[in-house]
Amino acid sequence: MCLFFQICTAQLTDLARLEYSFIPKSKSPNQYTKIKALFNYPVKLKPHTYLVLGAEYNNIFLNIEADYPFDTSALSTIHVIDLNVGYTFKWNDNWRLGIKFNPRIASTLTKSLTSDDYFINGGIYTVNDRTKDTSLKRPYRLVLGLTYNATTGLPFPLPFVSYYREINTHWSFNLGVPKSNLKYAINTQNKVQNFVGLDGYLAHLQGGINVNGQNANNVSLSVIVGGLGYEYLFTKHLVGYLYTGYTFRLNNVLRNDNRDEIFKLDDVNAFYLRTGLKFKI
Repeated sequence: MCLFFQICTAQLTDLARLEYSFIPKSKSPNQYTKIKALFNYPVKLKPHTYLVLGAEYNNIFLNIEADYPFDTSALSTIHVIDLNVGYTFKWNDNWRLGIKFNPRIASTLTKSLTSDDYFINGGIYTVNDRTKDTSLKRPYRLVLGLTYNATTGLPFPLPFVSYYREINTHWSFNLGVPKSNLKYAINTQNKVQNFVGLDGYLAHLQGGINVNGQNANNVSLSVIVGGLGYEYLFTKHLVGYLYTGYTFRLNNVLRNDNRDEIFKLDDVNAFYLRTGLKFKI
């Protein structure tokens, strides 16, 4: 069974994951920390047809020590809460179709929830998963789709493409978004890789912040990072991992209601660390 929506959003087939991300102080006095927890549960409705239910929680801590001309206390903690509802069925012998609905709360949560704290995301995907096909010399998986994400500020769906292929018993690669990698399996328990990936968020600032006469109602962080990763398989399904690298682009900004940038909090590239434990199918 292909857990399609996790492949499409995280390029992983995770049933549960606990993760810690960290961008420390370097040339900037600011620091970024994120703790993530997620679970997904597939419910078999009939042969080759599944309803997938899940949730994800991100707790983001912004340790801002730079001297700004406004109070930054409202930025200290960001909460991003996702509910995942997916439906997938086998279309034919080679292709699977999936639909994902993903309502989100992204906010500082210092006051009662309002409509500005809610976002609606989703997508439709087709998956050709030939990774278990023993007749192929180089098994592969191709995901094609359209996604809509309210936090991007674009009022139309965006195309999605992800392609995974096994080169031989040791080497494989994945080309896509939010992550591309080249992976080498040392043995059945140890794997290393180099990677390029995206990370970030957009969230509502309850109450807003007055910045030079303008009202900042949203905060966003976008990161492009590259580096090296290591995975250790405790069992076939339980995996520990560590990724370390450097940001090629970091943009942490305050935005108004129209998502226009009104103040740049930070754009200094820095060291990046992400580690965690996942249970996968």
